[in-house]
Amino acid sequence: MATLLSVNVGKPRDVSWQGRTVHTGAWKSAVQGPRMVRRLNIEGDGQGDLAGHGGEMRAVLVYQLQSYEYWRKELGRDDLVFGMFGENFTVDGLPDHEVCIGDRYRIGDAEFEVTQPRVTCYRVGMRLGEPTMAALLVAHHRPGFYLRVITEGHVRAGDGITLVRRGPEELSVADTDALLYLPDRDPAKLRRALDIPALSPGWQRSFRELADAGPPAGEQGRADGRAGPRQPERDTGWPGFRSLRVTRIVPETPTISSVHLDSADGTPLPGPRAGQYLSVRIPVGDDGPVVRSYSLSSAPTARTYRISVKHEPHGKLSGYIHAVLRPGDLVDVASPRGSFVLEEGTRPIVLASAGIGATPLLAMLHQLADTRDRRPVWWIHAARDRAHHAFATETRTLLGRLPDAREHIHYTAATASGTDVPGFVRGRPTAQSLRAMGIPADADAYLCGPLAFMDDLGGFLRDHGLPEERIHTERFGALSAINPGVTAAAAVRPHQPPGPVGTGPLVTFARSALSTPWSPAHASLLDLAEACDIPTRWSCRTGVCHTCVTQLLTGDVTYTTQPLELPETGTVLVCCSAPTDEVVLDL
Repeated sequence: MATLLSVNVGKPRDVSWQGRTVHTGAWKSAVQGPRMVRRLNIEGDGQGDLAGHGGEMRAVLVYQLQSYEYWRKELGRDDLVFGMFGENFTVDGLPDHEVCIGDRYRIGDAEFEVTQPRVTCYRVGMRLGEPTMAALLVAHHRPGFYLRVITEGHVRAGDGITLVRRGPEELSVADTDALLYLPDRDPAKLRRALDIPALSPGWQRSFRELADAGPPAGEQGRADGRAGPRQPERDTGWPGFRSLRVTRIVPETPTISSVHLDSADGTPLPGPRAGQYLSVRIPVGDDGPVVRSYSLSSAPTARTYRISVKHEPHGKLSGYIHAVLRPGDLVDVASPRGSFVLEEGTRPIVLASAGIGATPLLAMLHQLADTRDRRPVWWIHAARDRAHHAFATETRTLLGRLPDAREHIHYTAATASGTDVPGFVRGRPTAQSLRAMGIPADADAYLCGPLAFMDDLGGFLRDHGLPEERIHTERFGALSAINPGVTAAAAVRPHQPPGPVGTGPLVTFARSALSTPWSPAHASLLDLAEACDIPTRWSCRTGVCHTCVTQLLTGDVTYTTQPLELPETGTVLVCCSAPTDEVVLDL
């Protein structure tokens, strides 16, 4: 019979790490006597990052004596004591290759159910002083696993562990972990995983998206191991940058102009997906090449590309485009990219934008009109006034070609008027105005505009009943950071890294408008980005979880630590890579 050797608890604490403060419950220590286990955790225990650990499905973490013995030998360590892997229960028995998702066990007065493997996380490496530990746990098939509390009760070290019921598909913890994090996944095991009711919702979503993605293993990239795999983008073009010719520049409003682009050599341009963007690189004065991304506002079936650019007061590239760029000029352009795209389906569609945020939604509207899509469509747009309302006539024409469409225009200026805009409303969209529009709760919503606009409108739609996963947003500029457990600090404008200037290849962070030479003083591209105070996304920091996967617009990298699974073509794991030549990253 398996045995509970140690009960380990610890309250979250602030720990200094790489110049930052991490709030973590990874520091556990053994306790004596009985401890009450409740639905969310053990008496005296807590989790610092509830997005990745804790909660009803991850109330108790289990690790095995046999794995401790394995790591003591593998790492040459004699200082590994129970609780150091962050586990609540250290057990003799219950190996990861035998315990199955959905297994139920009785320990003391309580009953538990196995819900998922441990989430790969940098904090186990931080606790052990082994930075690659998260990758090692996966690669060596020794992750440990979480339990849900079925029946609350007391447990204590020395209690026997009794198997009450076997999981329905008998899919082991080690096999389940490998399905998400390792290449060459078995489709049959993936289908079995989806038939296990006890599997936690986050892992179910991950496997469902992997099953729906379709391409062979190794061609998908995960955005976050907790939130599910990232859908692969369709390959629509060329590697790096190529020269396109400006054919026309059309003023749309006093501050917005559309730039029409065609191939310089007459070859057809590949068709983008509705909602994607182009990254443009143009030398501007003595500053060298400047890279910015602009949504395609043209129909996906158009022979040429159209980007529509707002002249920002201090925008280097937008200022150049408005003042200097002329028809006939050549510009360097990366192929269409982006996962903010119109999805197929039958649900109603909400296209909501403010200002220049209309551009990707305009491409979506073109696609809907070109196919005479029968889904109900709500077009919601906010502009300062009629003079600053771009594409007003074009959108009205497109909406008129749809069998079931309605338009709602908001002008925010107090004196705004619009004789050719019937039914416009003064003021910004509100929760009340959205309710009055009759948007159904099963709609798919696509939002683009200033962050405040998207945050407010997204909140209104969620309150209206739309699920989070059906509210899609496009954010230009740096993406919001994902740094689990790191205590938030005041935002700092991206800047050159401290210390001597590097002598290596130029690294450009396109979203943050920053270029800097590479220096081997940095452990990875992620480390360089952090030194520049560029918002970053990561979790394991060892090439496992794919949270850090980033579009590589041009250039090439080498992996300083080989990932367990390579990301999809055109992307890179910045947590474990360094540039081999000039690179442009979508960060």
